[in-house]
Amino acid sequence: MKILLLGKDGQVGWELQRSLAPLGEVLALNSCSTDYCGDIADLQGIAATVDTWAPDVIVNAAAYTAVDKAESDRERAFQVNAAAVEQLARSAAALGALLVHYSTDYVFAGDGTQPWQETDAVGPLNVYGASKLAGEQGIQAAGCRHLIFRTCWVYAGRGNNFARTMLRLASERDSLSVIDDQFGAPTSAELIADVTAHAILAACRNLALEGLYHLAASGETSWHGYARFVLECAAQAGLPLKVQPQAITALPTASYPTPARRPANSRLDTRKLEQAFDLKLPAWQLGVARVLTELNEK
Repeated sequence: MKILLLGKDGQVGWELQRSLAPLGEVLALNSCSTDYCGDIADLQGIAATVDTWAPDVIVNAAAYTAVDKAESDRERAFQVNAAAVEQLARSAAALGALLVHYSTDYVFAGDGTQPWQETDAVGPLNVYGASKLAGEQGIQAAGCRHLIFRTCWVYAGRGNNFARTMLRLASERDSLSVIDDQFGAPTSAELIADVTAHAILAACRNLALEGLYHLAASGETSWHGYARFVLECAAQAGLPLKVQPQAITALPTASYPTPARRPANSRLDTRKLEQAFDLKLPAWQLGVARVLTELNEK
Protein backbone atom coordinates (compact mmCIF):
# COMPACT_ATOMS: atom_id res chain seq x y z
CA MET A 1 0.00 0.00 0.00
CA LYS A 2 1.29 3.46 -0.93
CA ILE A 3 0.23 6.23 1.46
CA LEU A 4 0.66 9.97 0.93
CA LEU A 5 0.65 11.87 4.23
CA LEU A 6 0.27 15.65 4.16
CA GLY A 7 0.92 17.85 7.19
CA LYS A 8 3.48 15.49 8.69
CA ASP A 9 4.75 17.92 11.34
CA GLY A 10 1.43 18.88 12.94
CA GLN A 11 0.11 17.27 16.11
CA VAL A 12 -1.83 14.55 14.29
CA GLY A 13 0.58 14.33 11.36
CA TRP A 14 3.51 13.57 13.64
CA GLU A 15 1.66 10.65 15.24
CA LEU A 16 0.44 9.44 11.84
CA GLN A 17 4.02 8.96 10.71
CA ARG A 18 4.25 6.31 13.41
CA SER A 19 0.83 4.69 13.08
CA LEU A 20 0.82 4.49 9.26
CA ALA A 21 4.33 3.06 8.93
CA PRO A 22 3.30 -0.60 9.34
CA LEU A 23 0.65 -0.29 6.61
CA GLY A 24 3.03 0.19 3.69
CA GLU A 25 5.21 2.78 1.98
CA VAL A 26 4.54 6.24 3.41
CA LEU A 27 5.52 9.48 1.69
CA ALA A 28 5.24 12.10 4.45
CA LEU A 29 5.33 15.74 3.38
CA ASN A 30 5.05 19.21 4.86
CA SER A 31 4.80 22.62 3.24
CA CYS A 32 8.61 22.84 2.96
CA SER A 33 9.16 19.47 1.27
CA THR A 34 11.25 19.71 -1.90
CA ASP A 35 11.19 16.44 -3.85
CA TYR A 36 7.38 16.59 -3.93
CA CYS A 37 5.07 19.52 -3.22
CA GLY A 38 3.54 19.20 0.22
CA ASP A 39 2.00 22.67 0.45
CA ILE A 40 -1.72 21.99 0.08
CA ALA A 41 -2.38 25.67 -0.61
CA ASP A 42 -0.51 25.11 -3.90
CA LEU A 43 -3.36 23.40 -5.75
CA GLN A 44 -1.39 22.64 -8.91
CA GLY A 45 1.61 21.41 -6.94
CA ILE A 46 -0.49 19.07 -4.81
CA ALA A 47 -2.29 17.72 -7.88
CA ALA A 48 1.10 17.01 -9.47
CA THR A 49 2.31 15.23 -6.34
CA VAL A 50 -0.73 12.96 -6.29
CA ASP A 51 -0.53 12.27 -10.03
CA THR A 52 3.20 11.51 -9.92
CA TRP A 53 3.32 9.39 -6.80
CA ALA A 54 -0.06 7.72 -7.37
CA PRO A 55 -0.87 6.70 -3.78
CA ASP A 56 -3.49 4.18 -2.77
CA VAL A 57 -4.40 6.30 0.25
CA ILE A 58 -4.09 10.06 0.82
CA VAL A 59 -4.13 11.19 4.46
CA ASN A 60 -4.58 14.93 4.86
CA ALA A 61 -3.47 16.14 8.28
CA ALA A 62 -2.70 19.65 7.01
CA ALA A 63 -5.09 22.47 7.86
CA TYR A 64 -5.48 26.14 8.68
CA THR A 65 -6.16 26.02 12.43
CA ALA A 66 -5.75 29.64 13.62
CA VAL A 67 -9.37 30.04 14.69
CA ASP A 68 -9.27 33.71 15.67
CA LYS A 69 -6.97 34.80 12.85
CA ALA A 70 -9.31 33.17 10.33
CA GLU A 71 -11.90 35.87 11.06
CA SER A 72 -9.67 38.41 9.29
CA ASP A 73 -7.92 35.91 7.00
CA ARG A 74 -10.95 34.26 5.44
CA GLU A 75 -9.41 33.81 1.98
CA ARG A 76 -6.42 31.87 3.29
CA ALA A 77 -8.58 29.72 5.60
CA PHE A 78 -10.85 28.71 2.73
CA GLN A 79 -7.89 28.17 0.39
CA VAL A 80 -6.34 25.63 2.76
CA ASN A 81 -9.40 24.08 4.41
CA ALA A 82 -11.76 24.03 1.41
CA ALA A 83 -10.22 24.62 -2.03
CA ALA A 84 -7.14 22.50 -1.35
CA VAL A 85 -9.23 19.71 0.13
CA GLU A 86 -11.56 19.72 -2.87
CA GLN A 87 -8.50 19.45 -5.13
CA LEU A 88 -7.26 16.47 -3.14
CA ALA A 89 -10.69 14.89 -3.46
CA ARG A 90 -10.74 15.33 -7.23
CA SER A 91 -7.25 13.86 -7.52
CA ALA A 92 -8.24 10.94 -5.29
CA ALA A 93 -11.35 10.31 -7.39
CA ALA A 94 -9.28 10.23 -10.59
CA LEU A 95 -6.94 7.66 -9.07
CA GLY A 96 -9.53 5.64 -7.21
CA ALA A 97 -7.56 6.39 -4.02
CA LEU A 98 -9.00 6.59 -0.50
CA LEU A 99 -8.88 10.12 0.97
CA VAL A 100 -8.67 10.43 4.76
CA HIS A 101 -9.44 13.90 6.10
CA TYR A 102 -9.94 15.51 9.52
CA SER A 103 -12.70 17.93 10.35
CA THR A 104 -14.03 19.45 13.55
CA ASP A 105 -16.95 19.88 15.91
CA TYR A 106 -16.84 23.57 14.88
CA VAL A 107 -19.06 22.68 11.91
CA PHE A 108 -21.93 22.68 14.45
CA ALA A 109 -23.60 25.65 16.13
CA GLY A 110 -22.55 24.32 19.54
CA ASP A 111 -25.91 24.72 21.26
CA GLY A 112 -27.70 22.19 23.47
CA THR A 113 -26.14 19.56 25.68
CA GLN A 114 -26.48 16.35 23.64
CA PRO A 115 -23.44 14.93 21.82
CA TRP A 116 -23.56 15.73 18.11
CA GLN A 117 -24.31 12.90 15.71
CA GLU A 118 -23.06 12.72 12.13
CA THR A 119 -26.58 13.34 10.80
CA ASP A 120 -27.28 16.47 12.87
CA ALA A 121 -27.75 19.81 11.12
CA VAL A 122 -24.58 21.89 10.80
CA GLY A 123 -24.26 25.62 11.46
CA PRO A 124 -20.72 26.90 12.10
CA LEU A 125 -20.30 29.97 14.29
CA ASN A 126 -17.03 31.21 12.80
CA VAL A 127 -14.92 31.34 9.63
CA TYR A 128 -12.76 28.40 10.68
CA GLY A 129 -15.79 26.15 11.15
CA ALA A 130 -17.30 27.33 7.86
CA SER A 131 -14.06 26.59 5.99
CA LYS A 132 -13.83 23.09 7.47
CA LEU A 133 -17.45 22.40 6.57
CA ALA A 134 -16.76 23.54 3.00
CA GLY A 135 -13.88 21.06 2.90
CA GLU A 136 -16.18 18.22 3.94
CA GLN A 137 -18.69 19.22 1.29
CA GLY A 138 -15.97 19.40 -1.37
CA ILE A 139 -14.96 15.81 -0.64
CA GLN A 140 -18.52 14.57 -0.79
CA ALA A 141 -19.21 16.47 -4.03
CA ALA A 142 -16.10 15.04 -5.70
CA GLY A 143 -17.42 11.53 -5.14
CA CYS A 144 -14.09 10.05 -4.10
CA ARG A 145 -13.64 7.20 -1.65
CA HIS A 146 -13.21 8.84 1.72
CA LEU A 147 -13.05 8.73 5.49
CA ILE A 148 -13.80 12.03 7.20
CA PHE A 149 -13.16 12.19 10.95
CA ARG A 150 -14.63 15.06 12.94
CA THR A 151 -12.79 15.48 16.19
CA CYS A 152 -12.48 17.99 19.03
CA TRP A 153 -10.09 19.48 21.61
CA VAL A 154 -7.02 17.86 20.03
CA TYR A 155 -3.77 17.85 21.99
CA ALA A 156 -0.38 16.14 21.88
CA GLY A 157 2.68 15.81 24.08
CA ARG A 158 4.73 17.48 21.37
CA GLY A 159 4.69 21.27 21.07
CA ASN A 160 2.34 23.64 22.86
CA ASN A 161 -0.83 22.30 24.42
CA PHE A 162 -3.42 23.20 27.05
CA ALA A 163 -1.95 20.91 29.71
CA ARG A 164 1.54 22.33 29.33
CA THR A 165 0.14 25.88 29.51
CA MET A 166 -1.83 25.12 32.69
CA LEU A 167 1.23 23.60 34.36
CA ARG A 168 3.33 26.64 33.50
CA LEU A 169 0.74 29.16 34.64
CA ALA A 170 0.02 27.29 37.88
CA SER A 171 3.72 27.34 38.74
CA GLU A 172 4.15 31.05 37.90
CA ARG A 173 0.93 32.77 38.99
CA ASP A 174 -0.83 33.15 42.30
CA SER A 175 -4.26 32.62 40.72
CA LEU A 176 -5.71 30.93 37.66
CA SER A 177 -9.07 31.39 35.90
CA VAL A 178 -10.48 29.00 33.27
CA ILE A 179 -13.73 28.87 31.28
CA ASP A 180 -16.33 26.47 32.66
CA ASP A 181 -19.22 26.69 30.17
CA GLN A 182 -17.69 25.02 27.10
CA PHE A 183 -17.83 21.22 27.07
CA GLY A 184 -16.03 18.56 25.08
CA ALA A 185 -13.56 15.68 25.32
CA PRO A 186 -9.80 16.28 25.19
CA THR A 187 -8.64 13.93 22.42
CA SER A 188 -5.02 12.97 21.89
CA ALA A 189 -3.33 13.06 18.51
CA GLU A 190 -2.01 9.60 19.36
CA LEU A 191 -5.55 8.20 19.63
CA ILE A 192 -6.61 9.86 16.38
CA ALA A 193 -3.61 8.44 14.54
CA ASP A 194 -4.12 4.91 15.87
CA VAL A 195 -7.82 4.88 15.02
CA THR A 196 -6.98 6.22 11.56
CA ALA A 197 -4.61 3.34 10.81
CA HIS A 198 -7.17 0.82 12.05
CA ALA A 199 -9.94 2.40 9.98
CA ILE A 200 -7.86 2.54 6.79
CA LEU A 201 -7.20 -1.19 6.93
CA ALA A 202 -10.85 -1.95 7.60
CA ALA A 203 -12.17 0.40 4.91
CA CYS A 204 -9.78 -0.98 2.29
CA ARG A 205 -11.24 -4.43 2.96
CA ASN A 206 -14.85 -3.27 3.17
CA LEU A 207 -15.83 -0.27 1.05
CA ALA A 208 -19.14 0.02 2.92
CA LEU A 209 -17.21 1.42 5.89
CA GLU A 210 -16.20 4.59 4.07
CA GLY A 211 -17.90 7.83 5.08
CA LEU A 212 -18.17 10.44 7.82
CA TYR A 213 -17.44 9.64 11.48
CA HIS A 214 -17.04 11.39 14.82
CA LEU A 215 -13.78 10.57 16.60
CA ALA A 216 -13.11 11.73 20.15
CA ALA A 217 -12.13 10.28 23.50
CA SER A 218 -15.04 9.16 25.67
CA GLY A 219 -16.54 11.22 28.45
CA GLU A 220 -16.78 14.97 28.72
CA THR A 221 -15.46 17.90 30.72
CA SER A 222 -15.21 21.68 30.64
CA TRP A 223 -11.98 23.60 30.15
CA HIS A 224 -12.14 24.27 33.88
CA GLY A 225 -12.52 20.55 34.62
CA TYR A 226 -9.69 19.78 32.21
CA ALA A 227 -7.39 22.27 33.96
CA ARG A 228 -8.31 20.92 37.38
CA PHE A 229 -7.52 17.35 36.28
CA VAL A 230 -4.13 18.48 34.94
CA LEU A 231 -3.21 20.14 38.24
CA GLU A 232 -4.47 17.19 40.27
CA CYS A 233 -2.11 14.93 38.32
CA ALA A 234 0.70 17.42 38.81
CA ALA A 235 0.08 17.62 42.55
CA GLN A 236 0.12 13.83 42.82
CA ALA A 237 3.44 13.81 40.97
CA GLY A 238 4.88 16.26 43.49
CA LEU A 239 5.33 19.16 41.08
CA PRO A 240 5.58 22.64 42.63
CA LEU A 241 2.34 24.56 42.17
CA LYS A 242 1.36 28.04 43.33
CA VAL A 243 -2.26 27.35 42.39
CA GLN A 244 -3.85 24.20 43.77
CA PRO A 245 -6.47 22.32 41.68
CA GLN A 246 -9.41 23.31 43.87
CA ALA A 247 -8.38 26.99 43.71
CA ILE A 248 -8.88 27.45 39.96
CA THR A 249 -11.55 30.08 39.38
CA ALA A 250 -14.37 29.13 37.00
CA LEU A 251 -15.43 31.85 34.57
CA PRO A 252 -18.01 32.07 31.74
CA THR A 253 -17.00 32.42 28.09
CA ALA A 254 -18.26 36.00 28.14
CA SER A 255 -15.31 36.87 30.36
CA TYR A 256 -12.91 36.01 27.53
CA PRO A 257 -14.12 37.77 24.37
CA THR A 258 -12.36 36.54 21.21
CA PRO A 259 -12.65 37.44 17.51
CA ALA A 260 -14.17 34.03 16.75
CA ARG A 261 -17.18 32.67 18.62
CA ARG A 262 -16.60 29.25 20.20
CA PRO A 263 -19.25 26.52 20.51
CA ALA A 264 -20.45 25.80 24.04
CA ASN A 265 -21.20 22.18 23.16
CA SER A 266 -18.32 20.32 21.51
CA ARG A 267 -19.51 16.89 22.59
CA LEU A 268 -19.37 14.30 19.77
CA ASP A 269 -21.36 11.07 19.62
CA THR A 270 -18.88 8.36 18.57
CA ARG A 271 -21.22 5.35 18.51
CA LYS A 272 -21.18 5.10 14.71
CA LEU A 273 -17.38 4.87 14.66
CA GLU A 274 -17.19 2.39 17.53
CA GLN A 275 -19.81 0.11 16.01
CA ALA A 276 -18.49 0.25 12.44
CA PHE A 277 -14.87 -0.46 13.35
CA ASP A 278 -15.41 -2.54 16.51
CA LEU A 279 -13.67 -0.04 18.77
CA LYS A 280 -13.99 1.18 22.35
CA LEU A 281 -12.66 4.69 22.69
CA PRO A 282 -10.87 5.32 26.00
CA ALA A 283 -11.81 7.93 28.59
CA TRP A 284 -10.25 11.33 27.98
CA GLN A 285 -8.49 11.21 31.36
CA LEU A 286 -6.31 8.28 30.25
CA GLY A 287 -4.75 10.12 27.35
CA VAL A 288 -4.20 13.33 29.31
CA ALA A 289 -2.58 11.46 32.20
CA ARG A 290 -0.26 9.69 29.77
CA VAL A 291 0.87 12.95 28.18
CA LEU A 292 1.40 14.53 31.59
CA THR A 293 3.61 11.60 32.58
CA GLU A 294 5.68 12.14 29.44
CA LEU A 295 5.95 15.88 30.13
CA ASN A 296 7.03 15.29 33.75
CA GLU A 297 9.76 12.89 32.64
CA LYS A 298 11.36 15.44 30.31
